[in-house]
Amino acid sequence: QDPENHKKPAYDQKLEAMLPVMRHEIPLKSHAHRADDIFTSLRVAKEFGLDITLDHCTDGHLIAQELAEEGRPCLVGPTLGNKSKFELKEKSWDTPRALVEAGAKIAIITDAPVIPLRYLPLCAGLAMQAGLPEEEAWKAVTINPAEIVGISSRVGSLESGKDADIVIYQGDPLRDVQCKTLATLIDGRLVYQAQG
Repeated sequence: QDPENHKKPAYDQKLEAMLPVMRHEIPLKSHAHRADDIFTSLRVAKEFGLDITLDHCTDGHLIAQELAEEGRPCLVGPTLGNKSKFELKEKSWDTPRALVEAGAKIAIITDAPVIPLRYLPLCAGLAMQAGLPEEEAWKAVTINPAEIVGISSRVGSLESGKDADIVIYQGDPLRDVQCKTLATLIDGRLVYQAQG
């Protein structure tokens, strides 16, 4: 509201949607594949003093050191699938490894429903096959995403006081595509148990 004439500004739904970003309640979500677009997003975030996450980061392995120095989270994916458009030409399973080696915090994403969420362990396993250390692969699908979205006090690791969301597997879901879920607990309650 303008204190001079007491008129309310015209309502603009697009600008209203930016208020939580400007107030630092949520980060700016930059969906950028190419290095030039990633750098542009970072410049915008710096200019306006915004928190930002870099979603996709397809070219992340080409600029890994620069991204690590920026200290912004990199949400890598979806990497599974073909290079269906120009900005995916550098898509590689090396990206998670390169970013972690440079010191960046990563999460591996499927961009569901682009790649169904049930393939998240497979994506982490394929990144591991390309050189991402196993511990980092697990972090990229558990504690890192929880920290990035600000809910690590509740989820992302097994600790006293956190939600008891647990999956028990027969096999290793990052290494075995035939791995089976034996049981699932949500908030400490059994919600699924395999038969037989």
